[in-house]
Amino acid sequence: MTDLNNVHRSQPPKLLSARRLTLLGSVAVVGAALAFGGPLSFDHHGQSFLTAAQAAESPQGPAGFADLVAKVKPAVISVSVKIDQSADASMPNDMPNDEQQTLPPSMRGTPFEKFFRQFGDDGMPPGLQRHQIITGQGSGFFISADGYAVTNNHVVDHATSVQVTTDDGKKYTAKVIGTDPKTDIALIKVENASDLPYVKFGDQPPRVGDWVVAVGNPFGLGGTVTAGIVSAQGRNIGSGAYDYLQIDAPINKGNSGGPAFDMNGNVVGVNTAIFSPSGGSVGIGFDVPAETAKSVIAQLKDKGVVTRGYLGVQIQPVSQGIADSLGLKKAEGALVDEAQADSPAAKAGIEAGDVITAVNGTTVKDSRDLARQIAALAPDSSVKLDVMHKGQSKTITVALGTMPSQREASVEHERSGSHRGVGGHLGLSVAPASEVAGSGDKGVVVTGVDPDGPAAEHGMQTGDVILDVGGKAVSSASDIREA
Repeated sequence: MTDLNNVHRSQPPKLLSARRLTLLGSVAVVGAALAFGGPLSFDHHGQSFLTAAQAAESPQGPAGFADLVAKVKPAVISVSVKIDQSADASMPNDMPNDEQQTLPPSMRGTPFEKFFRQFGDDGMPPGLQRHQIITGQGSGFFISADGYAVTNNHVVDHATSVQVTTDDGKKYTAKVIGTDPKTDIALIKVENASDLPYVKFGDQPPRVGDWVVAVGNPFGLGGTVTAGIVSAQGRNIGSGAYDYLQIDAPINKGNSGGPAFDMNGNVVGVNTAIFSPSGGSVGIGFDVPAETAKSVIAQLKDKGVVTRGYLGVQIQPVSQGIADSLGLKKAEGALVDEAQADSPAAKAGIEAGDVITAVNGTTVKDSRDLARQIAALAPDSSVKLDVMHKGQSKTITVALGTMPSQREASVEHERSGSHRGVGGHLGLSVAPASEVAGSGDKGVVVTGVDPDGPAAEHGMQTGDVILDVGGKAVSSASDIREA
């Protein structure tokens, strides 16, 4: 079993061709009386690309990773947890039985929850009841001699007990200091510990093509080492505003929370998820970058929670069509779909149709970039936003609020009725054209398109204006629903 299990969906994500996304914790489910176990040369017509002299003078690659592994492996730990699922009150009472069975408590209310909703069954035995103890295994690593260690939120969230096992087999009891579902990072601490081996985060991000070595606890086997390269940076895996490193070092279930090292022994990423058609590694793994993890861990150690700046706007990317209509030189920035009532943005005068182009002088590339920049700022801080407002550029000063928790945001969303989707049948969200600068005063503007929905299949794009449906003029989402 896994914390983010191998679950199918009817259509593959368009970004990647594989059909499953898997978080890497390894889980077993225990009922009341049952346990479910379970030198390279290239010749062309006889001519070598490198002469013997050139080959002799060429720098040799690493003979191996043994010295590096000997240095860092003692700091990597296996993390075992127990979760009393029957005590988990976060499960909605009206959730269908199949979702009660397939959705682990550690993932509810997190950016990763949608993967369960999209992909379907996780392979948990049918008829399994909620009153059960879930035992899970993941990985982690010490970041201080006195026992602070990093792992994934989905490994330890809701845990009633946490035990860590070091590379030499010693076992320690640990407590959860704090968790951050948005980045899937958790900080734990071994009690009454000293002189423990530890590793440090790198100060510079790795380059694409750099070697990485991953160490962890795949399938509960204990300290296991794999190697590969950084395949890509800035990967969006649909789990929120944060981007991930993509690596091809083999990582599997149970590697969750384990480190990926550069050749200097610095942690460059925290292993979090894999993309796979079978649940095993196919060379597509995702890591929380060290820069992100460091900032989160600092807050968890200080306060036990992570607080983020909050602007209070619903936003979308600026398409080329929108940029042309607004007179923007580039299709950059974040288009405001709506400023939520009583939010910092609304109080500062930001309106629907505004385009936020910079935060404190730093260019906003797209809507995700805006979300990241705002979240990195402290609540109650003052921020200057460059805004294109009705064809004119101006600077607005906003006093940020505190980003609400996942549940608070969901409740507020329902109360305000601010979502203007038109339902699952079309896969669209819209806004009245009169509220979006440059769109005219008739019809509704498409503000979002589900890439797997019927609207996307028929070529509809963000920025399109719908004037009528079935011959009937429309001016709101409700008009489209009725038609």
